[in-house]
Amino acid sequence: MTTDLTIRPDETAVYALGGLGEIGKNTYGIEYGDEIIVVDAGVKFPEDDLLGIDYVIPDYTYLKENKDKIKALVITHGHEDHIGAIHFFLNAVNVPVYAGPLAIALIKNKLDEHGLLNSAELHEINEDTVLKFDKMSVEFFRTTHSIPDTFGVAVHTPSGTIVETGDFKFDLTPTTKQPPNLQKMARIGSEGVLLLMSDSTNAERPEFSKSERWVGKTIDKLFNEIDGRIIFATFASNMSRIQMATKAAIEHGRKIAIFGRSMESAVTNGLALGYLDIPEDMLVDAHEINRLPPEEVLIMSTGSQGEPMAALARIANGTHRQISIQPNDTVIFSSSPIPGNTQSVNRVINELEEAGANVIHGKINNIHASGHGGQEEQKLMLSLMKPKFFMPIHGEYRMLKVHEGLGHDIGIPEENTFVLDNGDVLAVSPDEARVAGHIPAQDTYVDGNGIGDVGTAVLRDRQMLSEDGLVVVVATIDLKNKEITAGPDILSRGFIYMRESEDLINEGRKVIFHAILSAMHEPTANEHIIRNAVVSQLQRFLFEQTKRRPLILPMFIMI
Repeated sequence: MTTDLTIRPDETAVYALGGLGEIGKNTYGIEYGDEIIVVDAGVKFPEDDLLGIDYVIPDYTYLKENKDKIKALVITHGHEDHIGAIHFFLNAVNVPVYAGPLAIALIKNKLDEHGLLNSAELHEINEDTVLKFDKMSVEFFRTTHSIPDTFGVAVHTPSGTIVETGDFKFDLTPTTKQPPNLQKMARIGSEGVLLLMSDSTNAERPEFSKSERWVGKTIDKLFNEIDGRIIFATFASNMSRIQMATKAAIEHGRKIAIFGRSMESAVTNGLALGYLDIPEDMLVDAHEINRLPPEEVLIMSTGSQGEPMAALARIANGTHRQISIQPNDTVIFSSSPIPGNTQSVNRVINELEEAGANVIHGKINNIHASGHGGQEEQKLMLSLMKPKFFMPIHGEYRMLKVHEGLGHDIGIPEENTFVLDNGDVLAVSPDEARVAGHIPAQDTYVDGNGIGDVGTAVLRDRQMLSEDGLVVVVATIDLKNKEITAGPDILSRGFIYMRESEDLINEGRKVIFHAILSAMHEPTANEHIIRNAVVSQLQRFLFEQTKRRPLILPMFIMI
C-alpha cells in the first residue's frame, strides 16, 4: 500500500475508484493483506460541460502499483456503468475476470472490438459459484435488475464478510424467471455481515419499484391500440423489455426489424442464451419493412438516451439511410433518461414530433420501470444483511446521505455508517471501522484514442472556446534587434465578425504592438515573456470592450 495508508493486520481495506458521489464508473476494491478483489469496471458518460470527452473512467494508478495483489475482477452485471471500462481496466491490469453468462457475452464483444479478447482470461460464473483464494473467498447471490444475470457479491475475509449488492430491486415476478434469492441473502446475513455496500440510486424514492410485468401490461395495451408502424426504443441490454415488445408484436402480427449495432448484438446474445424467444420467420431485414403494411411492422431501435449517432436520432433528423418517419408512426421510449441525457432525449423527441410521429414517453405512460430499488427495497436489503457497518455506494452525494439515513432508521448506529468519496479507504475489523487514508481516484478522461491526456486545463480551454471563441495573434519578431518585422495581425474565430469590427481589431493591434515592444525591452526578454504579455494585455482590452474572454493564441515567428 501507499505510505499514507495505515492498515492493521486484522483490518480489510475497502475503497471505491468510482461510484461514490456519481452515477456510473462503478469500481470497488476489497483488500486484505496481499490479496485484492475488484468488483466491476464501469464507465461514466460525460456531462455536458466535459466538451469533446467520450468517456470518464477511474484512475487505475493504485491498482497498477498493486497489480500482483489482484486476484480477480468480479462483475455484478452487464451494464455499461459496470463493464464499460473493462478494456481500459485490462490494459492497465490484466487479471482474471468472473461474470455471469450475459455479462461474459457482452464483455467478449467489447474485448474483441478492441483486440483484447485473446489475451483476456474470462470465467463464466453462476449463483452457486464460489471463488477461493489464499485469504479471501467470493460467493454470489442472485438479485433482480433491468438485465438478466444480476448478482450481489459476498467477499469473505479474515476480518469478516463484506457484501456489495450491485444494482438491485426486489422484483418478485420478473419476466426473466430469475427471482431474487431472498433465502441466500438471509443466510449470508444470519452468518454475519461486517460491512454492507449497497446501491443508492433510488434512495430518494419512498416506494417499492414496480415489477417488469407491470410494464408488460402497458406494452400489450399500446400494441392493441396502435394502428401504424411502431418504433420501440429501449436499452439494448434490457432483455425483459425487448422480449415483451417482440412478444406483443408477434401476438399482433407484426414483423420485427432490428436497428442499431448494440441492439443487433443484444438480440443475437439474447437468442443464443435463451433470454429471448423470437421465431426466425418474424425477423425481417431493414429493406423489407418498407414493403410491409404499417400495421405489420415493429422497429426495435437503439437511441433511447438521445445518443446523436444512434439509429433513433438519425431517424428523427432524417439522416437514416433506410427509415424515415411516416404519418401515423408511433415511437415508444421505454426507458428514462440517465443523468446528463435529458436534453438529448428531449431534442430527439421534439425532432420526432416535428417529423410527424406520435411519441409515447415518460412516467405518465407507464412504459418504464426502474431497475433500482426504492427506499423500501433498500431497507429490506439492510434488514436481510443485518450489517455491523454500512457504506452506501452508487449514487450522487444526496442519494448516499438519504440511504445512510435509512440505515439509521433500521437501527445501525450513526458512528457505524460511512458516506465516503472516491479514493477514501475504509479499514474494517471485527470491532472497528475507520477512514484510514486516501488513494488516487481522480476522473480520467477518454477523448478519441487519448486516455488521460485531457486534463482540467484543456477542458477549461474548450469551455472558453465554446463560450467566447478564439483570437489568434500573428507576428514576426526580431528579438535581437528588438523589432517587429511583420504584423501584428489578429484572426477571430467564434469571437467577432471581423468585417464588422475593424475599429476593435485596429485598436487591438495597437495593444499587441505596444505589449510586444515593452516585453522585448525587458532584461530577460524571451518568447515566453512576450507571449504572456500579449495574452494578458489583449485579454484585458477585449474584456473591457466586449465583456467576453476569448481564448488568445499567440503565433510568433522569432528571427
